[in-house]
Amino acid sequence: MSGLKPPVGPADHRLGPDSAPVKLVEFGDLECPHCRRAQPIVHEVRRRLGSKLQFVFRHFPLATIHPHAERAAEAAEAAASQGKFWEMEDAIFARQEALEDEDLVARALALGLDVEAFVRDLASGVHLERIRGDFRSGVRSGVNGTPTFFINGVRHDASWDLETLLEALAAAT
Repeated sequence: MSGLKPPVGPADHRLGPDSAPVKLVEFGDLECPHCRRAQPIVHEVRRRLGSKLQFVFRHFPLATIHPHAERAAEAAEAAASQGKFWEMEDAIFARQEALEDEDLVARALALGLDVEAFVRDLASGVHLERIRGDFRSGVRSGVNGTPTFFINGVRHDASWDLETLLEALAAAT
């Protein structure tokens, strides 16, 4: 079994309390159709487990097969710098087929972001090191596709359908 490297920390995008007994980490690609299918499953898992779960998202853009994945990750990070990472992630998954810069800027506008700052962030590449750091973390952790999940630092190699994931999370408590 592969272990999560590094462990969850303050720089991660986290939902749920740090004191939660179960940490679910997803390495995801915002252009990946499988990640899009996993998103409502993760939402339901979070709803059911509530404060017993902390969910973490790390970027793992598979740029060779998803040419817009890294740019979508940059948009999510640009939104994160304005406190709206999760909202941008939802907006990207909702219209995953539209990931050109003008589409991402339209999402920023719809989310009420400072669009000038958002565009500056995209133009400067200021968030690329963060994204590449997440990617390197995935490589070191044995990730080779998306989505890949870790439960309390251990790679979850079983199916990520709702019932299987809930069973694995219950076994981790």
